[in-house]
Amino acid sequence: MNPLHRPSRVPDRPASQESPPRQYVLGEQAVSAPRLAPGLHVVATPIGNLGDITLRALETLAAADVIACEDTRVTRKLIDRYGIATALTPYHDHNAAQARPKLLARLAAGEAVALVSDAGTPLVSDPGFKLVRAARDAGHAVTTAPGSSAVMAALSIAGLPTDRFFFEGFLPAKEAARKSRITELARIPATLVLFETGPRLGAALADLAAGLGARDAAVCRELTKLYEEVRRGDLAALARDYAETEPKGEIVIVIAPPAADQPDAEDVDTMLRSALDRVSVKDAVAEVAAASGLPRRAVYQRALALAKDDDAPR
Repeated sequence: MNPLHRPSRVPDRPASQESPPRQYVLGEQAVSAPRLAPGLHVVATPIGNLGDITLRALETLAAADVIACEDTRVTRKLIDRYGIATALTPYHDHNAAQARPKLLARLAAGEAVALVSDAGTPLVSDPGFKLVRAARDAGHAVTTAPGSSAVMAALSIAGLPTDRFFFEGFLPAKEAARKSRITELARIPATLVLFETGPRLGAALADLAAGLGARDAAVCRELTKLYEEVRRGDLAALARDYAETEPKGEIVIVIAPPAADQPDAEDVDTMLRSALDRVSVKDAVAEVAAASGLPRRAVYQRALALAKDDDAPR
């Protein structure tokens, strides 16, 4: 055999770590999991429907020496469904500082560590980032078994532009901080994707409607599950829908980008001055926000600035 064309092979592990072939179960058929290379394996898991697991994810979870997960009770449901016997160890926000050195020590010993979140792709609104960085800094191999993501699932069915999007995650829980962040998001020329909880959904949509204007949006709830729901409308209409309703389950909000034909700053100033000559500041802001498609909060701030400039001594 040409020594330059030897087949690749998984590095040998210490003899003490040799174990019988691992396996997972599909239906009633046991399937052997190929031996797994040492390193950190970032594994996506289903966001709701356990049938969305990939074959590669099953092979990786079955062949790993340990599975690091946010909540062992949640991950246990998945591995029990597929007859996987790999040991679980918790790795989450509250124990990461203590758990991370132990996982790094296992990597240094030549083990294969699988990292999962409770659902979806790890490192998206979960604590896996520091472990991946530490593993890379220590020279360990890091690879991914990609799969489900609530962000991509929502974008695929919301019916809104997907050529450019910005993932925000969760908005601040406190009203003042949330409104401030929405003002910043208003300037982003892309579809927005946010996570939200049922108890906060109505208030968040109301603040989004006030801060972003009359944008189309979709509230995607319980994606891939039995009671999956996608409700479309402009932000104000959705805010009214959920004002008195506290929906259950996991929620993703998808919001259309700002209109491409919005007026520039000079045009807005002209519109505001004209409106302020006729009506109150409140009514002028409402009029210009509706006509321009700009967020009411941003128009209001500009109206105050114009009023201050006009009152300044010359």
